[in-house]
Amino acid sequence: MSTVILGGGIIGSSIAYYLSENGSSDEIHIVEASSQLFSAASGYAAGFLAKDWFTPALAPLGELSFNLHQAEKWGYMKGTALSLDFSKKNNKRGASGDDWLSAGTSRAEAAASSSSPIHVEVPAWLTKQKKGVLEKISDDDTVAQVDPSRLARFLLESSLSRGVKLHNPAKATSVITDQVSGVITGVKINNLATQTECPLPCTNIIICAGPWTPQVYNELLPSSRLSIPITPLAGYSLVVRSPRHTLQDERVTYASRSHAVFTTHPDSCGFCPEIFSRQGGEIYIAGLNDTHIPLPAQAEDSCKLMDQNEMERLKKAAVHLMGALAQGNVESTDGIANKNDLEILREGLCFRPVSAHGVPFVTRVDDHLLGGLKTGSRNRCENGGKRGGVFVASGHGPWGISLSLGTGKVIAQMVEGAEPDVDVRGLTLV
Repeated sequence: MSTVILGGGIIGSSIAYYLSENGSSDEIHIVEASSQLFSAASGYAAGFLAKDWFTPALAPLGELSFNLHQAEKWGYMKGTALSLDFSKKNNKRGASGDDWLSAGTSRAEAAASSSSPIHVEVPAWLTKQKKGVLEKISDDDTVAQVDPSRLARFLLESSLSRGVKLHNPAKATSVITDQVSGVITGVKINNLATQTECPLPCTNIIICAGPWTPQVYNELLPSSRLSIPITPLAGYSLVVRSPRHTLQDERVTYASRSHAVFTTHPDSCGFCPEIFSRQGGEIYIAGLNDTHIPLPAQAEDSCKLMDQNEMERLKKAAVHLMGALAQGNVESTDGIANKNDLEILREGLCFRPVSAHGVPFVTRVDDHLLGGLKTGSRNRCENGGKRGGVFVASGHGPWGISLSLGTGKVIAQMVEGAEPDVDVRGLTLV
């Protein structure tokens, strides 16, 4: 059995990691169109993890993935989630898919804390806001933080060390079928650097190309009537350092525990910023999204589409929420920081794949949806499960990092013909 994974981001790397874990001789290929690895959300996302902020259909995968993340190798830190509420009333509705994302409101609305919000001390790096109320919205050990780039690289490097083959920059151009049976036996890939084409025999095709997933699926299976309802959402981000959050502060003051701050009212900035302290004294701020930027052909071209006026809005929000006050880092009469002493480490723009259903797709595509083509799904493995097929793993929206490991493990189990560890029947395409 051989598998071709179309998409070499954190989802594709996670799938390859779990598929190669058992040390079998099966061939695994990752095909990635970008020349720069992890130049999309896999490298530019925040890395916030949640255990129980998900809808019922997604909750089992969310918990599984959260539990798999707990390793120091990729900057894992236990965390505390905070709501910075400017509205003077609690509007939290509870988990509702990604409704908060499309409505431009706060992710704090998805928090699933079993306890009532608790007033907490303001982290030293967060400027005290006169009109803002800071509350804890997570239970102990139910949120955490990782470095997405470190995690993605660990997964890929581990996979390659086990014999997984990486093809990049390359893209799949068509499927190869048996002329008699019509069964898919491989894919043709085009090396984008040399413009040469070669076949990759395979039993399984896994499409996990983030916001490019519908395009990859349609180009590969043009006769299929299946429409994958995923749209791209562009998001701006900054990684900064603050003189009020040093490595010493991280290790001693906060006991190597991260903070995630979700603002719940957009009037102060025009949007709802999200702020995350990460390992190494870094602070990540995002929350400014743009639905009008077209998806580029290559992930590494995303930053070329950055609107500097929008980036300036994000920088102003960073100063407003984390900059120094004239009297020091204490509350001023207006509660607004007026000194920018933040060091900008990186500006970013990336696209996330947002599902119209509010949950990702982690599923095998039924053969009858493949436009007349067939897969080797009638082949049975030793445990009685079926092997062979076309799979889709995409549409994770802002939860791609949090759900990455669980998605990789579940898809690997599906490919191997095993029953997944958790119920993902609510994450199908139809």
